[in-house]
Amino acid sequence: MSREPIGEESVIMSRSALLKVVSCGRSALSHQTQMRARPLLESPPTPDQVSLLLPVSRNSYVCCVCACACALDQQVCWTSRCVLEQQLCVLDQQVCVRWASYAARLGVDWDSLGIWDRRQEDPLLLPSSVGTPSTQVSLSRVGSASVLGCRKQNEDRLRVGRLQDNLLYLAVFDGHGGVHAADYCHAHLDTHLREALEEEEDLEKVLTHAFLNLDKALHRHLCHYGNTSHLTAGTTATVAMLRDGVELVVGSVGDSRALLCRNGRAHKLTHDHTPDRKDERHRVKSSGGFVAWNSVGVAYVDGRLAMTRSIGDFHLKHHGVIATPETTRRTVHHSHDNFLALTTDGINFLLSDQEICDVIKQSHNPTEAAELIAQQALQYGTEDNSSILILPLGSWTTQPSSLHPSLHLYSMSRNLVTSGRGTESVSSQSEVEPLYNLFTQ
Repeated sequence: MSREPIGEESVIMSRSALLKVVSCGRSALSHQTQMRARPLLESPPTPDQVSLLLPVSRNSYVCCVCACACALDQQVCWTSRCVLEQQLCVLDQQVCVRWASYAARLGVDWDSLGIWDRRQEDPLLLPSSVGTPSTQVSLSRVGSASVLGCRKQNEDRLRVGRLQDNLLYLAVFDGHGGVHAADYCHAHLDTHLREALEEEEDLEKVLTHAFLNLDKALHRHLCHYGNTSHLTAGTTATVAMLRDGVELVVGSVGDSRALLCRNGRAHKLTHDHTPDRKDERHRVKSSGGFVAWNSVGVAYVDGRLAMTRSIGDFHLKHHGVIATPETTRRTVHHSHDNFLALTTDGINFLLSDQEICDVIKQSHNPTEAAELIAQQALQYGTEDNSSILILPLGSWTTQPSSLHPSLHLYSMSRNLVTSGRGTESVSSQSEVEPLYNLFTQ
């Protein structure tokens, strides 16, 4: 790398010269350097010791840590030289880090920075309170799609938003018994999340409070109309919150799902709340309800609802249907994580989590991927509304598909299974797989 000529007013100081100046304090300049550099030389740098570069002249800077210091929002790396000319030591806009010595004490996790391909241009988010760099994920890249299927109206609702500079959320709602519950949650989720954030820092508690308060507010809203039939409306809710680009928390009620694709493999973040689950069925029965199965083996609470948790469905609250979400926490590793996807049961019933990952991996961008997933569900014969949100993460790349070619074709076995579902019914993937395997063997 070529160097610019150093002006007459510049001062060049070798390592030994710098230490000599610091120790002796022969001049006003050396006195200033000594006062500010000695604490740093006697111990490893801390987040409070950010001012590592002392001006010697207008054309050069002296590094005070007996080696060149590179600072990235209070994170310091030690390398080899003592003079920085008009700039920090940055090569190709990357921070040079000597990991072995002090990174552990500083709490730097460089894996959180991620490895972006040519399509990823997310900036780094550098909070002022802490020095840990993270990825500021952009909502502009979120892909979404929603198709009607064979229903008369689309009761699915999708929402994305940013609550704070470093905090965003994605949500899917799958309504049933009308659009009243899904519409209300879509319109007011943001408000309840913000109110919960004023009282709690823990995102799992924030989601729990927001879900319960949203359920109570919906009840007041529906009672205001005086139409008791509206009280039978309900909706699933799956909400993902991402803070600082790395702290991921998901809350869910019902059978809408969230999955994280890591190194091309699907990782389930939610579990369907259906009467088939022993713990959910036990709560329903303990509350005075019962579980009945239809002719194709789909379980219903009191023979009416195919899920045990939801927002709304107030006619079944006294029989164990609750709005308390199950929450999951993950740390996003952008060097390994490809994307986050939220889906409704019109997709989940026909495509496994890994199939969803495989289809999305073929796509060039999240919007194209969402459309492809929705169309794939239609091709497989879904009768339900099918909706999906896709948030690309640090390792978003287009990869060869591992799907068997036959899975891209119309699936008569899947269509046969889904045709037995009623208007209100929903089912878990585990119920489909035995029949699907029977037809495909």
